[in-house]
Amino acid sequence: MEFSNAQRAQVLTHALPYIQKYRDKIIVIKYGGSAMIDEHLKESVMGDAVLLTLIGVKVVLVHGGGPEINQMLGKIGKESIFHNGLRVTDKETMDVVQMVLAGKVNKTLVNHLEQLGAPSVGLSGLDGHLLEATSRDEKLGFVGDIKQVHPRIILDTLEKGYLPVISTVGYDNEGHIYNINADTAAAEIAAALGAEALISMTDIDGILRDKNDPASLIPLIRVDEAEELKKSGILQGGMLPKADCCIKAVQSGVKKVFVLDGRIPHAIIIELLTDEGLGTMFCN
Repeated sequence: MEFSNAQRAQVLTHALPYIQKYRDKIIVIKYGGSAMIDEHLKESVMGDAVLLTLIGVKVVLVHGGGPEINQMLGKIGKESIFHNGLRVTDKETMDVVQMVLAGKVNKTLVNHLEQLGAPSVGLSGLDGHLLEATSRDEKLGFVGDIKQVHPRIILDTLEKGYLPVISTVGYDNEGHIYNINADTAAAEIAAALGAEALISMTDIDGILRDKNDPASLIPLIRVDEAEELKKSGILQGGMLPKADCCIKAVQSGVKKVFVLDGRIPHAIIIELLTDEGLGTMFCN
């Protein structure tokens, strides 16, 4: 479909109030799911992040990389084992996680963003001792919970005009390295930065009243409503820990948290720079 110059101008004019709203504000994007695997969707997300950067938004990209980790473990003949949705991470698995997340996945994303025109820097939770962690459960091995976020390296990177791309491995003071859930890390990082918004990309439409009915999308959830949604079973299963991360982020000072369907091209721009909106927003 071709757009006339007048139509293009109208689109930009309508976006102006939203551009003004988010300019010089920090937006944390948790990047994962299908949008990391499908090349067309990956191009869409990277393009959205670059556009936001070029109009003055301070974008921080936090990424996972589960499929890439599974692939590498398969190549060395090591089985991926999960317990309650978390990867059991022995020393050998942790070495692979660190290599894949902080290496291949992180640097590939940095290169992609640079090619599209956004100066970018790849970081892990080890750089600047960004993500201080503690062991979650001995049964899970080197799976960590965040003890504290030390955001100085992110702020320094943003101040110099770079887009930080962060892989979620953490450390403790004994020298151990931990695998940290990307949703948890993104929420904690957004809170530590005092971010204007956190965007969590998923493979569903958002929070649904009926998981089998896309038309039952809940566009807005206030934090004080969340407990009732848990009791009623609407927040359950794999969405429950993600929702808990969203709620904690809002309670920690992040103004808005969006759960978006990463399978929709340019979902980030549609949510932030138009009055249409997608997915579910958490706020106070």
